[in-house]
Amino acid sequence: MPKLIIDDIPLDVPEGTNVLEAARSIGITIPHFCWHPALGKAGACRACAVKMLEGPVKGVQMSCMLPVQDGMVVSTTDREAVALRRAVIEWLMINHPHDCPVCDEGGECQLQDFTVAGGHGIRRYDGLKRTHVNQYLGEYIEHEMNRCIQCYRCVRFYQEYAGGTDFGVMGRSGSVYFGRQQDGQLQSPFSGNLADICPTGVFTDKTARFRARYWDYDMAPSVCPGCSLGCNTVPMARYRELLKTTARRNDAVNGWFICDRGRFSNSAVNAPERPRQARVDGEAVGMDVALDAVMERLAEFFDVHGPEGLAIVGSPRMSQEAAVMAARLREVTGAGTLCYFGDAANSAGTSEAVALLDLDNAASQEDVRRADLVVLLECTLLGEAPMMALAVRQAWRNGAKVYLVGPEAPSGPVQGTAQRQSGAEPLPFEFERVAALADVPVSEATRPVVICGGGQKGLDDVRSAASGAKLAFILDGPNAFGCALLAGEQGAIPFSEALGGGRIKGIITLEADLPSGLPPEIRVLAAADWVPTHLLERAEVVLPVTSWVEMDGTYINNEGRAQRFKQVMRPGSPIKGAVPEQHPPRIHRHDAPGGDILPSWRIVSELLERLGGERSEQACFSGKWKMLESLDSESGGIMVCERKQ
Repeated sequence: MPKLIIDDIPLDVPEGTNVLEAARSIGITIPHFCWHPALGKAGACRACAVKMLEGPVKGVQMSCMLPVQDGMVVSTTDREAVALRRAVIEWLMINHPHDCPVCDEGGECQLQDFTVAGGHGIRRYDGLKRTHVNQYLGEYIEHEMNRCIQCYRCVRFYQEYAGGTDFGVMGRSGSVYFGRQQDGQLQSPFSGNLADICPTGVFTDKTARFRARYWDYDMAPSVCPGCSLGCNTVPMARYRELLKTTARRNDAVNGWFICDRGRFSNSAVNAPERPRQARVDGEAVGMDVALDAVMERLAEFFDVHGPEGLAIVGSPRMSQEAAVMAARLREVTGAGTLCYFGDAANSAGTSEAVALLDLDNAASQEDVRRADLVVLLECTLLGEAPMMALAVRQAWRNGAKVYLVGPEAPSGPVQGTAQRQSGAEPLPFEFERVAALADVPVSEATRPVVICGGGQKGLDDVRSAASGAKLAFILDGPNAFGCALLAGEQGAIPFSEALGGGRIKGIITLEADLPSGLPPEIRVLAAADWVPTHLLERAEVVLPVTSWVEMDGTYINNEGRAQRFKQVMRPGSPIKGAVPEQHPPRIHRHDAPGGDILPSWRIVSELLERLGGERSEQACFSGKWKMLESLDSESGGIMVCERKQ
């Protein structure tokens, strides 16, 4: 590895590292705007100047453009380099509006940070500033072109990294403009990342506009529940309202970015119709009263039908804590049925997919990005797991061959980004369509990855023709992997199968997704959920629960990676939108209005206590799940797959 000295600190760095990255590795921050770890170098902003004192290169250089070489002696504090950085910042600020008090980026603005760090504090330019007309870019992204410093990050991400075609750079010299040919909704399913990647306030999250400053937010490391990939996020809330979500870096999973579906999913958490009050036979009651009512109805139900007539029903929306506690509730009550999946085909497909994975063949998103051959089998990525499509694009950009397996394949290969599969959006990479997985030269690749849906046909093909390739399955739900493992461990069956046997007379549901055609003779004794499903309308006892941003918990993603998410905000009704007659009484209280709710696992714990068990303030993992107790939300997660012998 090359050896160099930066500000009198000797260090070794991997081959190919640039000077800016080398400095960052030892805690030295060199001002920069155009460089980004995911996008690489551009040399557009000229703000990262350093002085090369000794070595193969001498003089003032741009640190993002200069690969490390043996013998380099670098100074970031040299007077000449500092003066150049200060001058560049001053040039950038000549046309930048001094609108920090009304800019949504204030407090999390890279330009603010580096302007102060660069020592520029007095405005000497008193001429007219260049101005632009802003565009309407849709309901999610606000455009303020006057703040642009021409770093080119936005267009490099949108066009090169994400494959978007409706946004770009126009003009020349001092009149460069970043936008669309005409106003309109940004078409890329990853457009929200413009707000994260812009170092100034050109692109901001319109859904949180003028709602809070960065230091006002409640925030914590979290995991997106939008699909099974488990992308890492930082939700931001204020006054019990989820305002926006930003990407959180995890190199093994989502890297630096997230999709728009995961980013702009605040409405369900903040929805006025969301259940926030426990009810018994339609009457509002406290949570303790509702839990006591559940016990009374269980006792009455067992007298008539016995425990074997009861089903405990969950879903892959549950945290792993809730899924484990559901199994414990079945064990203590003696319930005849435990269900984690509603549909038999989904249950079988997920269980078989999980059984095919182990520590050696489970593919992360990073494995996909590094693959030299990718096969897409029985899945629609942009509809089911958009970030996986972005990972495949990075593999394709690096030279990987992509194959799309489909029975409607023409006689010859078809390539192009405009190809549509089953009416879905165009995939952001070129591919070759083939008739069967056996037609793909998997054995000729060094790092092949097969990405497959949970359908039976795809699983059969994987078993027969994907030997030697890493596997990535697109599952249904953020904790489908964990539920499948528990289903095998606990002998759980899909609800449709249990329903067909005729033995179910009553159910207790925990964040369950069941069809609306539930037979009327089956009693819904209790339904715990934070989503207003049809089950809550039928439930004798309604138990509102916390959403993922209102509790600590664990999801296990599609590759078998367990990741902890932390509580972002306290539960309760948002302040915004409360009309006078709905405004809570102005009295001192410990819980916010609508805050008398619990996580699903805690509701089960309360029921177990009433059944004679011990009270638990936290979810209790045991056996193979004991390792999850020490899981850190700041870590990259831990694999729960086992290595097959």
